[in-house]
Amino acid sequence: MERLKLIELEAVLAIARRGSFRAGALDLGLSTTALSNTVARLEQRLGVRVFHRTTRSVSLTDAGRAFVAQLSPAVQSIHDAVEAARSQQDTPSGMLRINAFPSAAREIFEPLILDFARDYPQVHVDLVTEGKLVDIVADGFDFGIRRADLVPSDMIAVPLGPPRGHAVVASPDYLAEPPHVPADLLRHPCIRVRLPNGALLRWGFEKAGEVIQLDPEGPLTLDETSLVRAAVLGGMGIGYLMEADVADDIAAGLMVRFLTDWTPPIAPLCLYYSGRRNASAAFRALVQTARRYALRQTAA
Repeated sequence: MERLKLIELEAVLAIARRGSFRAGALDLGLSTTALSNTVARLEQRLGVRVFHRTTRSVSLTDAGRAFVAQLSPAVQSIHDAVEAARSQQDTPSGMLRINAFPSAAREIFEPLILDFARDYPQVHVDLVTEGKLVDIVADGFDFGIRRADLVPSDMIAVPLGPPRGHAVVASPDYLAEPPHVPADLLRHPCIRVRLPNGALLRWGFEKAGEVIQLDPEGPLTLDETSLVRAAVLGGMGIGYLMEADVADDIAAGLMVRFLTDWTPPIAPLCLYYSGRRNASAAFRALVQTARRYALRQTAA
């Protein structure tokens, strides 16, 4: 039988991982047609179908599931061998894939990611933001960025600074009577936020051991932080956002913050990664950059 090509094996894993030909093609930098043809050639050589295909869905066949179960660790071993060879180089290069919550990415993008990209121009950073937790190893990422309390216990975590928090804000001329306790928010229009899983964000508060969660009502429900910020600046109601997203607006007097004694710090952000790998020069460089960034944040 003709030798199988690595791209054909990568194609199967990408589709199995992402659940569609289109998403798998994006991961591999191929067109959907090229990926489909690649898998068809592989299935012809194997003599079995790896995927069930319909116009609406893609799923592994029984043979496909068995194939992927054996294939995945083998391909990972190949990548580990390549990374081990690359780790011997003095100049960091290649690609680093990072997965992060959108809010976390906004917070560390300029001071960490852009600084790293400037310092190491031969490294390509592929930053993917999504609101759900993922298995960074299974999904092909080198790093994840999440709150410390959401980092899996088998990962190595680098704290990226002190704890952060939420801020309850409104435009300066919006409120004649500001809220003094969380329950006051129920008498005001609030900008609701829809999470990536479709649920509405509950506003969390805590003071002196008392924990309160609210689902306030208002004229808008939005799923993008920049839109929530714009709605607050436009006087449409009270917003509940991460401090980092509105710190400049508060400092400039464009927003007023309320209930600061009810919004305690939450866990700091962490850069995390699996310890079971051969670290490339680029990988080690990002870890070192993250540690320096954390020291600056702590000293600030």
